[in-house]
Amino acid sequence: MNTSKSDIRVRFAPSPTGPLHIGGVRTALFNYLFAKKHKGKFLLRIEDTDQKRFVPGAEEYIIESLDWLGIPYDEGVHREGYYGPYRQSERKGMYAQFAQQLVASGNAYYAFDTQEEKDAMTARLQAAKMPPKYDISSRMTMKNSLTLSEDEVKMRLERGDEYVIRYKFERNEEIRFHDIIRGWVVFNSNQLDDKVLMKSDGMPTYHLANIVDDHHMKISHVIRGEEWLPSAPLHVKLYESLGWERPEFAHLSLILKPDGKGKLSKRDGDRLGFPVFPLDWTDPKTNELSSGYREAGYLPSAVINMLAFLGWHPSDHQELFSLDELVEEFSLERVSKSGAKFDQDKAKWFNHQFLLRTDNAELLEILRPELTEKQKSKGEEYLLKVIGMVKEKVSFTHEILAKSDYFFGIPNEYDEKVQRKKWKDKVPDLLLAYAKTLKKEKISTAEAMENALEKHAETNDLGKGMLMQPLRWAVTGQAGGPPLFEILELLGADAIVERIEYCVSEFASP
Repeated sequence: MNTSKSDIRVRFAPSPTGPLHIGGVRTALFNYLFAKKHKGKFLLRIEDTDQKRFVPGAEEYIIESLDWLGIPYDEGVHREGYYGPYRQSERKGMYAQFAQQLVASGNAYYAFDTQEEKDAMTARLQAAKMPPKYDISSRMTMKNSLTLSEDEVKMRLERGDEYVIRYKFERNEEIRFHDIIRGWVVFNSNQLDDKVLMKSDGMPTYHLANIVDDHHMKISHVIRGEEWLPSAPLHVKLYESLGWERPEFAHLSLILKPDGKGKLSKRDGDRLGFPVFPLDWTDPKTNELSSGYREAGYLPSAVINMLAFLGWHPSDHQELFSLDELVEEFSLERVSKSGAKFDQDKAKWFNHQFLLRTDNAELLEILRPELTEKQKSKGEEYLLKVIGMVKEKVSFTHEILAKSDYFFGIPNEYDEKVQRKKWKDKVPDLLLAYAKTLKKEKISTAEAMENALEKHAETNDLGKGMLMQPLRWAVTGQAGGPPLFEILELLGADAIVERIEYCVSEFASP
């Protein structure tokens, strides 16, 4: 297809049958990046022709997921454009004419078989150790417009017999197409079954609706998951049979389990403890809750980067990108045709890196619903400083408050190992004397507090290091954490004295 940049139009076309898997999110992301790189349009189309599998709330979930991740679409449901409506169930009146056109041209046929007759065919083929397919060979033993007389077909149609319309593949035809990611792909028609295009309820199947909608919405590139590759030869033939120009194809590799053995599933996430959906999802039938990246504490930018690197690589060694930088760098030629193994540790690493890059005020807004009255009473400036210190040591937003309780009062827990090894001999008295010096001399900056500890240690013939960890422990209850003197500066001398006095009274030296 010779398409100028201004003509680039791509679509993300999920089915509302449940929560959106991160593989689907990656498909949406790659479509968005490709469209924006080429100054084109990104569409969201809801493919809800399979009404039996429709799940209430799934469409809204898809849109909320894209909104949370910051992947805006130019046209689609709730954002109508010239080529709408963008929900297939609202377009169903237009599909039948193209199914009938295919029948008239000899590229499709009516099939009147009952379920019992199809089951009998399957049993016969299995008994003969042949693939149980409705295809070039088996169709001639069935009740369809290829085997029935013209008069009987007409009679059945007029009588209102149930039927489906199937595509008719020719025998031993080589079907070739070029895939941007995979190169030339070749199928033989003898390997394919005659897929249903129009169901007995008058609704089109995915195959027909997909082709008709892509044509009428002027889609230039179809970027979708590898699971649709077996359907591609039918789609190629449908374009050809309808006399339409075909968009270019690019089939994305699968996201694999962490061990690389098979496609990543919800079960893997449940077993290994990580989400496979962008947002929490509660199944309306079972009320079962599946965790999402948003509620697990991931930032949208981290999820975007994690997904971008599952199957794509940049031209250099850069690992952290803004969405605009990804747009600039992205190309389908750098997408691998091999499956990409999901790496939970890498996902956490991305989140930590973007947590560090996120403004403290923005993090405070995320955490605000979780703040207690005690925490709120410290004021905005204090909270921002706490966030700035603690975020260096965590991977997720929800860990910030969990790991900062000592900023808001005497610690709830104390590391017993530090107490046993460091809180002994003259250390408690020396630290209490140090704290009282801070209070008496009104020492309030981190640098001055550190200098005072050095001087205090020298006076008592000790290295500063002998007092550092027990001082941290007495103030925070922990063995490690943010820079000690930054903590002391924020707490102030009064709080430091109070905490060391508490430790002296509660924890006697061994």
